[in-house]
Amino acid sequence: MGFGEFLGNARIVQALRGALRSGRVPHAVLFTGPRGVGKFTLARMFAQAANCERLTDDFCGECATCQRVSLLADTDLLIEEGLTERGESADAATVERMPLILQPYPDVWAVVPDPVRLKTPVARPMLRIGQLRAVQRAAYFQPMGRRRVFILDGAETMRGDVSNAFLKILEEPPGSATLILLAPSPYTLLPTILSRCMQFQFAPLGLAEVEKILAERTKRSAAENKLAAALAEGSPGWAMEMDVEQTAQRRREALKILESAARGSGFAQLFAATGALAKDKEAPFDEQLGIFYGLLSDLLEVTAGIGAPSFRNVALARELRELGAKVDTAWVMRAIAGFDQLHYGSRRNLNKQLGLDALAASLAR
Repeated sequence: MGFGEFLGNARIVQALRGALRSGRVPHAVLFTGPRGVGKFTLARMFAQAANCERLTDDFCGECATCQRVSLLADTDLLIEEGLTERGESADAATVERMPLILQPYPDVWAVVPDPVRLKTPVARPMLRIGQLRAVQRAAYFQPMGRRRVFILDGAETMRGDVSNAFLKILEEPPGSATLILLAPSPYTLLPTILSRCMQFQFAPLGLAEVEKILAERTKRSAAENKLAAALAEGSPGWAMEMDVEQTAQRRREALKILESAARGSGFAQLFAATGALAKDKEAPFDEQLGIFYGLLSDLLEVTAGIGAPSFRNVALARELRELGAKVDTAWVMRAIAGFDQLHYGSRRNLNKQLGLDALAASLAR
């Protein structure tokens, strides 16, 4: 047991172990990087190491403290318990009065975006003011062990007013607590929050590393693991949980939309495809936009004339080359700019299907 089980991003692990060894642990840390690359896992490991009863810069995984903190490896169960206790019909006041806090050990809290209800969760869970106020109060308590650790997953979901309230604890940090914020990108947080955190950017793992993890931890065939590793783009956590065929199908459908837009014909069929995509409840819209960004990244390499493109969508290499022969770099850049605007608008209640339709039509022109 210990940090040795964590694969990839060794420099971040070394930096965290060095901070624990020296006793100079930062009060606020920001982990950024793609989904499924191990941000939450490493935050949980840090919390174990910061309170392990046997080791100072690592964790044994066997002492009572390590065992209790390890319960965060399955947050779904803890979230279900918290929502069940609060009740399915909780109103807004109750949600703030009974914040969703995952606390397997007194000194270690995990705060996740609150889905409000278990059976009918809200469309876009977010960190709420009640959760952050609870953290603000608890952070100044003296720890039972060595250090209090608060893991804030989905930090990018904080609204502006909530982020400003959270600044208070960063401006007057407690000496015996560490707050670990997790977000996909530093640009999704306020600059005032960024300036008060030690930042670590997680890089995607190599294809061989992801395949190795899948071979050890899944029962899929070698061929399925190879495809899952390619589709996951360096994120082993995503590779393990994904429906491989469904994920591959979504990318094929997204590529068809780009092909139809490039042809500038068959708009009835094109709008039917964008409508189906916008109504897909199983995949968050941000994830769907990520698929388009991945395809456009590959197209950018093809249209730029790179001899051996490093395709993110290896299974669609032939189709991408064919589309790349019909469009140029300027078209790809216009598409990327259009999806940037669509991403911005989707966070402000833009109608997703209308936004996709308008973008496809503009690319056709």
